[in-house]
Amino acid sequence: MDLAASVKKSDVGVALYLLAAVAFFVIPIPNFVLDIMIAFNISIALIVLMNVLFVQEVLDMSFFPTLLLFTTIFRISLNVSSTRLILSTGNPGNVVSTFGTFVGGNDLIIGAIIFLVLIIIQFMVINKGSERVAEVSARFTLDAMPGKQMAIDADLNTGAIDDAEAKRRRDKIQEESAFFGAMDGATKYVKGDATAGLIITVINLAGGSAMGMINQGLPFAEAIQQFGILTIGDGLVSQIPSLLISLSTGILVTKGSKAADFSGVLIRQLFGIPKVLYIVGASMAVLAFTPLNTVLFLGFAAAFIATGYSMSKTIGEEEIEQEVAAEETEAEEIRKPENVVSLLQVDPIELEFGYGIIPLADVNQGGDLLDRVVMIRRQIALELGTVVPIIRLRDNIQLNPNQYIIKIKGIQVTEGEILFDHYMAMNPGYVEEEITGIPTFEPSFHLPALWITESQRERAESLGYTVVDPPSIIATHLTEIIRSHIAELLTRQDVQNLIDNLKESNPVIVEELVPKLMGLGDVQKVLQNLLSEGVSIRDLLSIFEVLADHATTTHDTDVLTEYVRQGLKRAISGRYFPANEVTQVITVDPKVEQDIMASIKQTEQGAYLTLDPERIKAIVASLEDEIKKLEELGRTPIVVTSPIVRMYFKSMIQDYFKDLIVVSYNEIDSNVELSSVGMVTG
Repeated sequence: MDLAASVKKSDVGVALYLLAAVAFFVIPIPNFVLDIMIAFNISIALIVLMNVLFVQEVLDMSFFPTLLLFTTIFRISLNVSSTRLILSTGNPGNVVSTFGTFVGGNDLIIGAIIFLVLIIIQFMVINKGSERVAEVSARFTLDAMPGKQMAIDADLNTGAIDDAEAKRRRDKIQEESAFFGAMDGATKYVKGDATAGLIITVINLAGGSAMGMINQGLPFAEAIQQFGILTIGDGLVSQIPSLLISLSTGILVTKGSKAADFSGVLIRQLFGIPKVLYIVGASMAVLAFTPLNTVLFLGFAAAFIATGYSMSKTIGEEEIEQEVAAEETEAEEIRKPENVVSLLQVDPIELEFGYGIIPLADVNQGGDLLDRVVMIRRQIALELGTVVPIIRLRDNIQLNPNQYIIKIKGIQVTEGEILFDHYMAMNPGYVEEEITGIPTFEPSFHLPALWITESQRERAESLGYTVVDPPSIIATHLTEIIRSHIAELLTRQDVQNLIDNLKESNPVIVEELVPKLMGLGDVQKVLQNLLSEGVSIRDLLSIFEVLADHATTTHDTDVLTEYVRQGLKRAISGRYFPANEVTQVITVDPKVEQDIMASIKQTEQGAYLTLDPERIKAIVASLEDEIKKLEELGRTPIVVTSPIVRMYFKSMIQDYFKDLIVVSYNEIDSNVELSSVGMVTG
């Protein structure tokens, strides 16, 4: 591709426009060329004004600040060229002379007054207002960014929009911020342009009069009249395009970020209410019978009343058309075949609530439940290293007003009930003084609690009660349910997304492991095993390193999980065993471990235990006693076993103690101090 073909015509046009402006500063041009450039400048100003007037959205003219700079520098360069011609030849061309004689009335005083009026309008009305609006718009646009971002995240979490739409909206927010920030500075160009035009006009008047008296020997009165008219013409030629650009700036910044048909909306808002037009018409008719012009005011009265009558008919017809269109749309919906495919989709997580809880989820009523859902997804991502699926929030009139239910993959897994205008108070265990309230249970951990009123809240907190508001109760419950089901929510597509992210920074380990050593499903099973016991998979690189080391010797995902857990022992130790503190744990009798190992049967589908049911019951009973001892001491029960037994012991007691922490000695850092307070026997 040659150079000529690679250069766009638009690029050449913009470059020539700027180069011409620079050239006019230093190169004298003939007066006929100046006439062409002045006419071109006026046409550009009109084009800008019409574009601003009819553009639907301000971002459709996102380069307006740059355009302001270009037009300003071009207009000032024409000012310099016309000044050079006025002072050197006294003939700046037809356009300047015509503006001085025709527009200025061929009189220095009339022209000067018109010029000063234009300057005052531009300075005091348009420029000052535009500058203030641009400054406020920039400030409020910047302040509103966090709220808009949170609204986008909330819509994304509730499924109202997809990722592509969320990205488009975020990009638009960034563009709006950059645009209004640039407009805040660009309005200074317009103000400076008006100031420069005024100064240049004064210089032209003084310099031209001096040149007329010195070079042409004209008397002062004749010199100031001759050169004054040319100067006023030059000022008017410059100020009228400048005024149009200033007006364009004012229109654009007052439009804000609204997308609308400006002229259509303006006319509808001004003349869209027939009652207003009737009142104005009647008022004008009354004024017609005063000493004012009777025919003129009666004409306006008739025009307004006729317009009001026409608008009332138009509005009536539009309402009928809308009703007909709505009925046709409804009938069309009924007639067309039902899209059964859409009914087959199941939301991974749903939160349904009665109408009494709607205010908590309605942003317009001050509810922040949507924001809390956003924070839940963020919290889980940081804590467990996986992305929580979209959480669908919807109201359900079949529920009790204060009831809510949580569904996983379309199946209800839990429910709760709150009192909208109450707070939940829980005794941490050391508060002796009781308070009155409605007895209940905290839904997440089923702890005894009380519903108290707003007036009791301060006293309950001063006594030591843990007091939480209804949105926090729902958010905590939802968080715990997600944590307990996060393993089954991890799909193969989620795993593929995690792998793709890792591949961007560590392609070698991904290429070595997947799919050469392990399939996507096997990786999914290992990650699900980790998540099911609350082990974070955020350090995916370390997990893949361990899998790559051991996948060559075994394909058993349970065994590979144990190797990964040992590779993540720093993270596991840091979570369960506080530093510089002796942790009290429960150990397992070596004989029990031997019996467990002896009862393992290996099959192609995996290993399973053949331990006698009575023996399992005895082991579970012993474990229950030891757990109670630790709970009485206020400690979290932790069972420590040998590495080879851990996963089988965990599997054996899983149905009895779902959330019990079971770790092996190989998963504990060497600097951790343990104290055995009991042993599981059987």
